[in-house]
Amino acid sequence: MAWDSIEQIAESVKAGEVTAVSLVEKAINLAKENADYNAILEIIEERSAKRAQQIDEQIKSGKANGKLLGVPFLAKDNFLTFGSKTTAASNILKDFEAPYQGTVIERLEAEGAICIGKTNLDAFGHGSSTENSDFGSTKNPHNPEHVPGGSSGGSAASVALGIVPFSVATDTGGSIRQPASFSGAFGMKPTYGLVSRYGVIAMASSTDTIGPITANPKDAGVIFDVIAGKDERDMTTIDRADSYKPDANKPLKAAIIKEYMGKGVDEDVKNSINNAADKLRKAGVTVEEISLPSLQYALAAYYIVVPAEISSNLARYDGVKFGYRAGAQQLEKMYEQTRAEGFGYEAKRRIMIGSYVLSSGFYDAYYQKAQKVRTLIIDEFKKAFERYDILLGPVAPTKAFKLGENNTDPLKMYLEDIMTVAVSLAGLPAASLPVGNSEGLPVGLQIIGKQAGDHDVLSFAAKTEEVLRG
Repeated sequence: MAWDSIEQIAESVKAGEVTAVSLVEKAINLAKENADYNAILEIIEERSAKRAQQIDEQIKSGKANGKLLGVPFLAKDNFLTFGSKTTAASNILKDFEAPYQGTVIERLEAEGAICIGKTNLDAFGHGSSTENSDFGSTKNPHNPEHVPGGSSGGSAASVALGIVPFSVATDTGGSIRQPASFSGAFGMKPTYGLVSRYGVIAMASSTDTIGPITANPKDAGVIFDVIAGKDERDMTTIDRADSYKPDANKPLKAAIIKEYMGKGVDEDVKNSINNAADKLRKAGVTVEEISLPSLQYALAAYYIVVPAEISSNLARYDGVKFGYRAGAQQLEKMYEQTRAEGFGYEAKRRIMIGSYVLSSGFYDAYYQKAQKVRTLIIDEFKKAFERYDILLGPVAPTKAFKLGENNTDPLKMYLEDIMTVAVSLAGLPAASLPVGNSEGLPVGLQIIGKQAGDHDVLSFAAKTEEVLRG
């Protein structure tokens, strides 16, 4: 059963036309009915039921107020939440219970939203298919033999399956945009720092961002209005805009990135992007072409910078303070066995790469050069946004691939991120909007904006959606 818009749901609850309890029950029942997709790791039944009852009682007494009254949602399992474990889909945290909640969860709950569960992901966010989860792969909502994308595959699949109106997830190098594209949902990565990372398990601190996955841009704007803005507990946060409500009539000039439409991109993906661009042009929207040559180096730079940060961030998981602890008697042996038994193959791979590029003798040769390339990419984007408001391209070079297809080829898996990582290195906002379908699998259009241009991204997405809907 399809959900109404987020605003309509909240208004219906406030007017007493529907209860928060019934909405939570509906979402939980849908989660159980779709359990075979393995999109959800844990359902928060007890706490969500209590919160729903409290909201209904407040409404009866005339004391309820909030933008998201009674709206059920899911959180990626790297968000710290009450009422459930927070595992990051890794065995090393399989029994960890959070002592506090993340800022995003608190802000959503303050407006009346109700978290009904935690979604599956590639462990610690390391992956592009959700196959690196220690608790099993998630299946694509359109074809269960295919992946839903990653690392936020569970979050995207849950929205695409209609289990909840929205989910919140993290995007470090494409982890919201790519699964939104593969699963056929709208997913948005904000400008770096727009949304607080406090209470979210870190992957790579200089590119980690938090955003919503929804059915459409309008719903995403509603969620951004709640979660965006400064947080004194996260010093990287920046000022927000007055409103993130999309304006489909806002005149915006766009260009397709030439490098994202060349060799290595599937023809059906190119066709979906070109068809969307043609329809936009016919509707009077300026869509030209631009070349950004430095983007060819983005993937190499990303997979030096990010593993370096991962190796540092994962150092805290040593069996001493929290998480899994091996039974060794000697301290050094306990460290070794805890990490050997607790981390999966991909986490170990990234720790080793990161430690290598930061080591003496290789820091200058790899890490420092990658950061210089990052600056080059940032500068090139800045120049492009002097001419255009929006840049366009595919989210990924392919549509959703089959489960197990790329498991033995890490390089091929990393190449799935080739069109999303440059945006992350530059800290720009970007979204994935469904614009096509090939052999029953969705294709997403990547919509990129300048720094703090999140409203432009949402507005262009709303315009594109309007044009494609006809």
